[in-house]
Amino acid sequence: AEKKIRDLQDGARTMLLHAQRRWPDAISTHLWPYAMRMSNDIHNNSPLNSKQVSPIELFSGSTVQPQLKHFHHFGCPVYVLDSALQAGKKIRKWSERARIGINLGSSPQHAKSVALVLSLSSGNVSPQFHCAFDDMFETTTGNQAKLIPKSRWQEKAHLRKTRELSTTQEDEGTSTLPPEAMAREVVQQPTQEAENPPNVEADGQDQVDLSQQQTEQGSEQQVDQNVRRSTRERRPPARMADYIPIDQVAFEAIAELSEPETEWEQANPLLAYKATSDPDTMYLWQAMKEPDANKFREAMQVEIDDHMKGGHWQVVLRSSVPKGSAILPAVWQMKRKRRISTREVYKWKARINIDGSKQIYGVHYDETYAPVVTWATVRYFLIQALIKGWYTKQLVQLIKNLYGQKQAGRVWNQHLVRNLTKLGFTQSSVDECVFYFKKSIFLVYTDDTILLGPDQKELDQIYKMLQMAFNIQDEGNLCDYLGIHITRCEDGTMQLTQPHLIDSILADLGLDKQGATGRVTPALTSRILHHDIDGEPFDERFHYRSIIGKLNFLEKSTRPEIAYAVHQCARFCSNPKQSHAEAVKRIGRYLLETRDKGLILHPNETTFECWVDASHAGEWNRENAIDDPSTAKSRMGFVLMFAGCPLIWSSKLQTEIALSSTEAEYISLSAAMREVLPLLSLMKEARNYGVPVEIGKVDIHCKIFEDNSGALELAKVPKMRPRTKHLNIKYHHFRQHVQSGLLSLHAVTTEQQIADIFTKPLSDLLFQRHRRAICGW
Repeated sequence: AEKKIRDLQDGARTMLLHAQRRWPDAISTHLWPYAMRMSNDIHNNSPLNSKQVSPIELFSGSTVQPQLKHFHHFGCPVYVLDSALQAGKKIRKWSERARIGINLGSSPQHAKSVALVLSLSSGNVSPQFHCAFDDMFETTTGNQAKLIPKSRWQEKAHLRKTRELSTTQEDEGTSTLPPEAMAREVVQQPTQEAENPPNVEADGQDQVDLSQQQTEQGSEQQVDQNVRRSTRERRPPARMADYIPIDQVAFEAIAELSEPETEWEQANPLLAYKATSDPDTMYLWQAMKEPDANKFREAMQVEIDDHMKGGHWQVVLRSSVPKGSAILPAVWQMKRKRRISTREVYKWKARINIDGSKQIYGVHYDETYAPVVTWATVRYFLIQALIKGWYTKQLVQLIKNLYGQKQAGRVWNQHLVRNLTKLGFTQSSVDECVFYFKKSIFLVYTDDTILLGPDQKELDQIYKMLQMAFNIQDEGNLCDYLGIHITRCEDGTMQLTQPHLIDSILADLGLDKQGATGRVTPALTSRILHHDIDGEPFDERFHYRSIIGKLNFLEKSTRPEIAYAVHQCARFCSNPKQSHAEAVKRIGRYLLETRDKGLILHPNETTFECWVDASHAGEWNRENAIDDPSTAKSRMGFVLMFAGCPLIWSSKLQTEIALSSTEAEYISLSAAMREVLPLLSLMKEARNYGVPVEIGKVDIHCKIFEDNSGALELAKVPKMRPRTKHLNIKYHHFRQHVQSGLLSLHAVTTEQQIADIFTKPLSDLLFQRHRRAICGW
């Protein structure tokens, strides 16, 4: 018995010390009874070495399988869903959805999935089910600890004295009241015996009036307290505990929206940004102040006339609307459309939209998903057009669906597919936005479409058919598509560039001024980005998230060589540091040096290749490992090349920690195959429907290049090895295709591995060599 007691004490002591070192403000030795009980629960549910059964199974006489997912670290932060949301009620839009508490183990009176949670503010312990646990104490260490409210449960339990009011920056940062409101608080020292709060009777005056009177009296109030005969502690009624006067709420809003000065305000900004930084996108009142307001008025008249002719709505009296029916407001959106290369305005658009934010799920809409064609598919057929000398035509379908609805895109797509099928088109089973008509291809991205084929007469016939069924506008030969400028050169190549987007990024970074210097690589080879918890805060000279969004679109569209650098910076959008901002600016300087560059499609041999690489724990950092476990993850990268032109590429961290370089490379190989196999199916499908696509050989085949011999052997020979048998079956899904000959694996040296550009920063010479192999320049 003494041995068991000692074991339980050792376990409880270990859990308390572990939690206290990671959350010293909230964890104290006064929680030892809960730690003892949790230590006992762990002992009862752990199998005995001799019998391989747990004590709880021996005691109950039945098989009880312990659910390890219900065991969490003692004392770890736990986030409990708001009680109103648990009851199915609604709360204010900007209110917090959860409150933080301390995990004290599972409830002895409920299922093991129900945890006992100690409230930081009230000191009450209650069973909770809707919880999210921070087992690694990530929210209570580093900079995240500043966002956690101060623990008050020790004061509520009279285990320590009530904190005195302070005017230091730390107290101001953690308070939710302005200084005027803090001055009205009266903090009393706790008595030895807690008394029930008395009923407040102030001769017809409520508690708020009493507080205001105390504020006006100032120092006289303190004298009145000292001459009181009663020794009872004055406390406000419980129903007024969460009350904040409206003038105090307004004070908080003004303070946060002006100039945040405290650490708390800097970490919790309630900021409002423009919906878009594009000066050519405006609301109605903004457009009416522009010099070309008459152009927008004409576009508005055209928009109304088109809707009326199409019968898309019916004018009714407001009085005829059934009672209780929601009337959705309308919003005008104005936009100038410009040529990407010359920035010349060629069209003024006015679109009337329904305010979709007022729609209710299940009442006004259900499903909202609408597919769009993938960039890999677009690039593949553009390469085919270059190889075979096809004709191209860009069509804009003037949709007169009511925009703004949450289901608008889905309604239009269903209408389009239904009518294209009636016209004789065949929808692809691989890509929902690819349609076949005889020898021609029709690609759909919502209302921007591309028509490709070897026969000009057939394309003209298709255009006439579409013109009769839809309101189609012929934009001529393919030039500007989805913000990308497409140039077909006389030497048989095609260039995809985004100079306007690069100029926008440079302007946001302040690099559009004369004298700005460029760089030849987008990332430093001497430094790997990490969370930099103790680093210098970001000075907010530019909108970090906005620039990362633009860089992401640029990288996925025409600049694959910046994939690694952009993804590294994108990881820290939630809390960027000055070091991350410098890395973003480094990418901008590289774009300044290569502003007119993009993606050059220059088909050579009709081969289909995939280059795969991984950097095993290449971003490991010993100093930040305790606060950032993701440093142990490996980075993988791959690029799919058809006829020497890139179709799709990726640079990302793996979702799990690889135990060896072989495992990291094999996981990368599996991820790349998930992109290869659908494209192989698309090629076969196009050929089966009679489209004269160039495939090189009679049987479509893909070569995969890998620089890790262990991953190559594992993919070819399905053996169970001690270091690789734990790999999940999801990573073996492509083995059958290797055995059938659809996929072939080839070794390549590290120097020749072009996918290396997606896994780590490279030297100038190696970076330029791989960039030339992928981008063509």
